[in-house]
Amino acid sequence: MRFQIPGALREFAGGRSQIEIEHPPANLNSALGALWITCPGMRDRVVTEQGEVRQHISIFVGEENIRYTGGLATPVSSDSVISIVPAVSGGKSSANTSIPAEL
Repeated sequence: MRFQIPGALREFAGGRSQIEIEHPPANLNSALGALWITCPGMRDRVVTEQGEVRQHISIFVGEENIRYTGGLATPVSSDSVISIVPAVSGGKSSANTSIPAEL
């Protein structure tokens, strides 16, 4: 199984954008446990002290958001691709936004 690591968490994954787990567990909770062994600093940024996925984090198994597939009990397999997606916020919205020519 493969974890897709977003840019905001790559410093806790040795700069890697993907992490392969060789022995796939049966559910997402077990898979995350294997990820925490490889990348222990990532745990506190993805789950709470109670082990629940943080409110500002979405996790997808394939294209399915785990909030709708059983949460941490969501089944995973050896070919699962798990994406961790932190919320994106900030910036300024404007109807007249232009990109500077020097970019």
